[in-house]
Amino acid sequence: MSPSVVKFDHLERMTDDTGLLEHCLGRIPRRQEGYSTDDNARAIWACMEWLDLLRDDESAERRRLYQLLDRYLAFLLWAQREDGWFQNNFYFNRMPESESRSDDCLGRSLWAAAAAYLNLEDAARRRVAAEILRRSLSASGELQFLRGQAWGLATCCLLLSKRRDGSTLPSGVTEADLINLADVFEQRLLDAYRTHRTDDWRWFEPQITYANGLLPWALFVAYRYHRRVDTLEAAKESLDFLVDKMSGRDGVIRPIGNRGWCDGHRRADWDQQPIDVMKLALAAREAYRVLGDDAYREVVRRCRDWFYGDNDLGIPLVDPSDGSCCDGLTPDGPNLNRGAESTLSYLLTEAMAKSLQLGVVLDELFDGTTIRSATARV
Repeated sequence: MSPSVVKFDHLERMTDDTGLLEHCLGRIPRRQEGYSTDDNARAIWACMEWLDLLRDDESAERRRLYQLLDRYLAFLLWAQREDGWFQNNFYFNRMPESESRSDDCLGRSLWAAAAAYLNLEDAARRRVAAEILRRSLSASGELQFLRGQAWGLATCCLLLSKRRDGSTLPSGVTEADLINLADVFEQRLLDAYRTHRTDDWRWFEPQITYANGLLPWALFVAYRYHRRVDTLEAAKESLDFLVDKMSGRDGVIRPIGNRGWCDGHRRADWDQQPIDVMKLALAAREAYRVLGDDAYREVVRRCRDWFYGDNDLGIPLVDPSDGSCCDGLTPDGPNLNRGAESTLSYLLTEAMAKSLQLGVVLDELFDGTTIRSATARV
């Protein structure tokens, strides 16, 4: 059972005056392993999800979330290069590590900046999010891989939907540019799906690997903007396939293991990663918003329950007393380290489940209506 109150103590424990540290030994941050922009972008997104849920609450938790949000926004502002891309990995002394630029990092940061820009009310924070977003969009046309393009597609459609409702775009960002980017990203995802889809393999790639729910999620977000039937068909078909591949005995969520992934002949059961459960919940929540089918809301609940012990080993990965989460599930039990990615994956999944439980559409970025009539066409 999940707790009635979710704690952010561990998130705060891992956050210093630079930003969110990446790894822990047990519950204690490992400073020698430094920071990642990936995690600080995820943290912005998590803060926005929970601030929306707590928007009518003047609690200390809400004030704490704003304090944490400021650290994470400052981190992204610092980590962004002049060309709009991001340095992803930093040593504890704030020196950059040697690396190649990362599509995933740019995509996550793009989405986080958009969520902050569209949801924040105070001008000072919103100005920072707008600057990060503007520069990220200028670089996003160079995204080469599906997951980065999925983030880009969702972000562009998000901004276009709000623009249609009368919201302003960041200075220097035009509606025409967003439409062009969205069309390119959407077509690349659909082309990949059509290339690899067969009667018994309904996926975008020859393997199901990591963060998989991101791909159908982006198509559902795009459909909520333009309502193209072929996009909805690919989104629903691929998500249903993924749900089947990530479901075990009695419907228990069973993430694709990172010890070999999944293809048409075999799937790896271990090690199971919290981020894959969160991305499945993300896609299922969006599918529920579009189709109004309670089966998808049930998938979100099952994803949340995975963290609390409804998994292959029957062992909880989270500690509700501080909001921390183990780094994965192995055949020998949980990985007892509680790093940033896993903790944020838990906090985001809990927020998604709570938003549906309370009947709240978080980050009210669209008009909030459910497109139930689409079900008959898929």
